Amino acid sequence: MTNRLAGKVALITGAARGQGAAEARLFAAEGASVVVTDVRDDALGTLEKELLDSGATVLATRLDVTAEADWGRVVAETTDAFGQLNVLVNNAGILNMAGVEETSLELWNRIVSVNQTGVWLGMKYTIPAMRKTSGGSIVNVSSIYGLIGSGAAAAYQATKGAVRLLTKTAAVQYAPEGIRVNSLHPGVIDTGMVEEEVPADLMPALTAATPLGRRGKPEEIAYGALFLASDESSFATGSELVLDGGYTAQ
Repeated sequence: MTNRLAGKVALITGAARGQGAAEARLFAAEGASVVVTDVRDDALGTLEKELLDSGATVLATRLDVTAEADWGRVVAETTDAFGQLNVLVNNAGILNMAGVEETSLELWNRIVSVNQTGVWLGMKYTIPAMRKTSGGSIVNVSSIYGLIGSGAAAAYQATKGAVRLLTKTAAVQYAPEGIRVNSLHPGVIDTGMVEEEVPADLMPALTAATPLGRRGKPEEIAYGALFLASDESSFATGSELVLDGGYTAQ
């Protein structure tokens, strides 16, 4: 199947690397016009060039997901460039492994502002644009650690759990308008964020705890986002798509 997103405009946050970049490549290959956003300007420029060279229709623009003014600007740029906005992937996120007592208030607020407030702002500013096209799809990237505990990463887990329930209440609120909202729950994935923040000596245990016996690839998460973004998931809203190699099945 090809052109699964033909005619759609998709905005992806945290798109400069990892899962976000994989989603941007796949969405473009499936016919979407993609708006790629991040605060990593150099990496975002590299992705933009790659997508343009592949023949994709792309707009790259800086977006700090914690900044309300940035969201207003980016949505305006999107609708000015493409005339519509059909899909939002709230992918941007940060991770820290500190536990409850080890987490400072400053760190807590920083993680909440990106992982939780950023998702809410994304929905708040994109839904009015989606309403003009009588529907849309929002994919909020949570985590398996929005479903289960780990004994670490207190602020990260708190925000990912919040994203799960924020997704559900938004799904109920906007279903009458044809705007679907679903959450995506990756397991342990080979990304720069994981490599940077998860201690190397912990990785073998995480891999061993995954029944498939390996870490996931960003491209495997991108296919889940593609399904939720496309009309193939037209009866799915308020749902949780778990892609974790069986981690939470135990």
